[in-house]
Amino acid sequence: MPHVPLSPIGRPRDAFLDAKTFEKNRETMRAKETTLSDRRAHVAAGWGPKYAERVHADGKLTTRERLEKLRDAGTALFEVGTFVNHGRKFGERESPAAGVVTAFARVEGRWTMVIANDNTVASGSWWPRTPEKIERAQEMALRLRLPVVYLVDCSGLYLPEQSQSFPGRTGAGHIFKRNSDLSAAGVPQIAAVFGDCIAGGGYMPIISDRVYMTESAYMVIAGAALIKGAKSQHLSSLDIGGAEVHVHQSGCADVRVPDDLAAIASIRAEIKKLPSSGAAYYRHGADPAPPHHAAEELAGIFPSDHRHVYPAEEVIARLVDASLFWELWPDKGRETIVGVGRVGGLYMGFVANRQGLIDDPDHRGAKKPAGILYREGIAKVAAFSRACDDDGIPIVWLQDISGFDIGVEAERQGLLAYGSSLIYTNSTNTVPMFTVLLRKASGAGYYAMAGMPYEPVVQIATPISRLSVMEGRTLAIAAFNTKLDDEFEIATKDPAERAKVEAGMKETEARIEGDMDPYKAAAQMDTDEIVALGELRGWIELFAEASYQSIGYRRVKNPRIWSLHDLAVLS
Repeated sequence: MPHVPLSPIGRPRDAFLDAKTFEKNRETMRAKETTLSDRRAHVAAGWGPKYAERVHADGKLTTRERLEKLRDAGTALFEVGTFVNHGRKFGERESPAAGVVTAFARVEGRWTMVIANDNTVASGSWWPRTPEKIERAQEMALRLRLPVVYLVDCSGLYLPEQSQSFPGRTGAGHIFKRNSDLSAAGVPQIAAVFGDCIAGGGYMPIISDRVYMTESAYMVIAGAALIKGAKSQHLSSLDIGGAEVHVHQSGCADVRVPDDLAAIASIRAEIKKLPSSGAAYYRHGADPAPPHHAAEELAGIFPSDHRHVYPAEEVIARLVDASLFWELWPDKGRETIVGVGRVGGLYMGFVANRQGLIDDPDHRGAKKPAGILYREGIAKVAAFSRACDDDGIPIVWLQDISGFDIGVEAERQGLLAYGSSLIYTNSTNTVPMFTVLLRKASGAGYYAMAGMPYEPVVQIATPISRLSVMEGRTLAIAAFNTKLDDEFEIATKDPAERAKVEAGMKETEARIEGDMDPYKAAAQMDTDEIVALGELRGWIELFAEASYQSIGYRRVKNPRIWSLHDLAVLS
């Protein structure tokens, strides 16, 4: 009978990395993790204590206090989009996290997607990129069929910047399209309205299956000030669209509750009525187990210099249960690793880029650099990706890639065609796919390894991620190629011309290095979140459980009838 032949992977840290180098790497990473922690804290503070005090003075909780009450005690909150709009100013104002918190939260033992307006940032207004961030969270929930919880406290668009958030294909109105898509797919949506709920904020909860309103909440197309100006009527917003109106008259809300705590308790009670997770069923009797080699060691395994290499197998060993892994076709396409391991007792496929030098099968005795896709590796990854899709196995892509092989031989071997096959596969897969930018994410390799343009359910980066077409130095050489000799040295003997070229190359390299900052990628939603390396195991546990929680919307084969078994035998 076919079975999944999981075998030990990885070694104790001191078997492949000396203590001095490990500590040097760890110290470099510690500084980056401190920056990450500080920036998360800045976002979590919203507009600061003064605005939190205003919320409390109104008898309400802040948005993050609501999240603490909503999630199961002792469980982690996995926030996505923390750094949207990072570093961006709107006049004198910032919009931390684009004024909305989106996060995977466990509620009554079930993973949910929570979308919560930050009531300490311009009363939960929608800023530029706020709609796109909400829509991205809705897309994640739709792809995984996770219940969506809306904690609505939104005064509508931030009007001084309305031109950047109102129109366009993914403008504010597209949120309601996503509400409708979720409803059409049968994904549960539960909303609680806590305060201001004006214009677009008023539409947001309406398509939800269950809508709660507190006594201080109101939902209106136009608030009291606008009605006073347009119709000369002196009314309060509660008079126009409070709980009395929408629960007892219009029917736009279902239940009236006294306050924030009652609303949150009601949401938890609704979630508890839903089917429980299918994850235990799909574990096939296996118990979750931590990696045999500690995930916390990852922060010291990655070199402090991005040009240096590390053993990719050791990364996988620190992510999968008991450090057990089934690697397929280990002797083919050595620049890539593909295989299956359990995470939290659940089967997950992994694709990773090897680093360093590998044997060149086309030239006996020769070596070639890994971290690049060659013909065999591309074919191997494409076959694995197709098989996982056929078998219903979610895939985690661990990227550290410089791109595709180039040159005369690469073109003769048809790398464009093999690459197209992989691109097609990843474009048409329906199984959940998750992408982790470990370090380099360069060129067409970033695309081929299921980068954001190929719509992974979630893409996360690390503090050392470098997302670009090519490295800064390489691009500077390409940009000034006509000024360089065959050794890439500046060709001119004119001191003034030499100084001009040197300055231009340095400026180009520095600009590209800045563009590769993971916070810039996160700010403009080119990646969903930045996470510390030691946090990766927890994130992948989330990916596994969220993939297997809902049943009946995708085919998950039992392990006896996997296509992977057939491919392994035939190879």
